[in-house]
Amino acid sequence: MAMSYTPQVQGSGFKAQVQRIGGHLAGMVMPNIGAFIAWGLITALFIPTGWLPNEDFAKLVDPMIFSLLPILIGYTGGRIVHGQRGAVVGAVATVGMIVGAEIPMFLGAMIMGPAAAYLIKLFDKLVEDRIRPGFEMLVDNFSAGIVGGAMALFGVWGAGPVVGRLSDWAGSGVDWLIGQNLLPVASVLVEPAKVLFLNNAINHGVLSPLAVAQAQETGKSILFMIESNPGPGLGLLLAFFLFGPRSLRPSVPAAGIIHFLGGIHEIYFPYVLMKPRLILATIAGGAAGVGTFMVTGAGLVATPSPGSIFAYAAVTPRGGWFGMVLGVLVATVVSFVVASALLGFGKLNGEPKADEDAAAETDDPTSTGPATAEPTTGTRDRETSPAVARSATAEG
Repeated sequence: MAMSYTPQVQGSGFKAQVQRIGGHLAGMVMPNIGAFIAWGLITALFIPTGWLPNEDFAKLVDPMIFSLLPILIGYTGGRIVHGQRGAVVGAVATVGMIVGAEIPMFLGAMIMGPAAAYLIKLFDKLVEDRIRPGFEMLVDNFSAGIVGGAMALFGVWGAGPVVGRLSDWAGSGVDWLIGQNLLPVASVLVEPAKVLFLNNAINHGVLSPLAVAQAQETGKSILFMIESNPGPGLGLLLAFFLFGPRSLRPSVPAAGIIHFLGGIHEIYFPYVLMKPRLILATIAGGAAGVGTFMVTGAGLVATPSPGSIFAYAAVTPRGGWFGMVLGVLVATVVSFVVASALLGFGKLNGEPKADEDAAAETDDPTSTGPATAEPTTGTRDRETSPAVARSATAEG
């Protein structure tokens, strides 16, 4: 299931293992990309700062991002490992991770879903051919319930402290970089944190308070632009559209619109989780954008919410348009170039080569094609056999 989104991995070295992990991540996330797009559209339209604010419809946003999407990922991950039984157990275990954390537990779902499914798979192998006739359904149902419930309890007990510690570390690291005037380097922490859905903890917990204080003194602040820049995500999506796996390209335009125009950055996170090495592209794009903002003296007067280009324009002070647009453009270009290189400009997907071979065969003037191909041995034998010859003579 995971391999349908990535090329077959050969070998057993470290690189191959990393590629296999990325393939399994893709297998968990990409089948559910439609749910991500649905959530992105609802969020972009109906939240208080959206295009069509609606209090009733906006109530869908939190249940979908905190519960529905992680459960879908945990369910899919469990299904990859052990079919339907693994899917059910993985979904139950994922609920424990959701309850035990205060942020969307996508990473936890990717871990807990397959782990719970693997445990039930081990149990099934252990009791295989040992269950008395008539007790199969009883054992199957209770074993799945016990394993799923136990993993859910473990998720509640273990997820909260771990995720809280990650948030504290990320926030402290960004705060230190800001104090040392190393703003471009902050992207090294901010961009990976965004993909792990710690972006709100960093933006609203660290950057926004500092930015508000700075804006009160100077009338604008560059700190509003560190996490919310839509350029790195847009460049990544453009690279995916041109050089990513062909099976995923149709979903990219909608994701790009939701991200860049709607300001819902979470929509591109699954693409990074699918190929973790692409985090280097968003880091490079984010650092380039922040560096451009610093050089041009750009800044915003308030938090752009959501982080779309329109929200950026709405809170850009008079005379700050050039720096804002240039920073977003530079971040987009750098992220696109790095992501394209990491994707091998399409050569790492296993598809372009076949396309090139087919094109070469079509363009080759010496190629005879199917209609003029040389008859096979069986056909030649049939044509030259005595029976065929006599038949041809009789017809003549």
